[in-house]
Order: sequence, then structure tokens, then C-alpha cells
Amino acid sequence: MGKVILGVTISLDGFAEDNNGSVGALYPDLDTLRNSEVLRESIRTTGSVVMAWKEFAMAEDPDWFAGNYEYQVPIFVFTDKAPKKHPKETDKLSFTFVTDGIENAIRQAKAAAGNKNVTIIGSASTTQQCLKAGLADELHIDIIPVFLKGGFSAI
Repeated sequence: MGKVILGVTISLDGFAEDNNGSVGALYPDLDTLRNSEVLRESIRTTGSVVMAWKEFAMAEDPDWFAGNYEYQVPIFVFTDKAPKKHPKETDKLSFTFVTDGIENAIRQAKAAAGNKNVTIIGSASTTQQCLKAGLADELHIDIIPVFLKGGFSAI
């Protein structure tokens, strides 16, 4: 069975989001990230993804995920409500909206991932929930050389 991997990106001063809840300053060059060996390895070893509603809602059109999102695997979105319209899916990418907590989302994601890893994509709040509940087997921290000078700490 794979591992549950919690990844978090933080600034040099320890923030995972700025004062407005944005992560934009931490990802100034998405093209370089998308072509990095680190991300390619993560994609290769990931069997399913767990993400919070906030991350799911970052896409202006939820149908964008199909064929465009890095992880074309089953995605489990933990939320208090499912979307009005179910997003487009493919033979590899599917969505399950889990309304009874992150623990259940991870449990379902583990079953879907088989022998591969579950990758948790989330905000500072998601990271804190996972750490507090002991839900991750590994914590990967990426530090970006920028100072946010305030915001929300993930750890």
C-alpha cells in the first residue's frame, strides 16, 4: 500500500498563504514547476488526490481539470456541499465530493490509490487538520525564496 503524502509550500518566513489567503506569490513560475522532476515523480507515484473545496474552486471552470490538471487520477474533494454541476471526468480522472470530513476522504482515496500514494493538496488549514489528526505518513515542505510578511502558517 502506498503512503499518504502531505505537501506544503511555504515562504522563507513560514507562511503558506498571504493575508488574503492567496498562494500566488509562492508559485511565480508554474511552467517550471510543471516541468520539474519533483512534480513528474509525484505524478508517477500518485494513485489518488485529496483536496479541499478551496483548491477545487481555484479553477474558474471545474471542467478544466479533465485533461489539464497535473494529476489525472481519482480526486476526493472534502467539502460541506457538492457542486451544483458535477465536473467533467475522463477514463483516469474522477471526482468524489466527500461531505463527512477529511478523514473519510483520505480513507476513500487510499482504497482508490491501490499500491500508489495519496497526495494531499491543500491550504494552510488543510495542512493543519492533517497534522493535528496524524493523517499523513510523510510531510514534504518546499520553501520558496520569498517573504510574505504575514498570512497563514501551515505548521
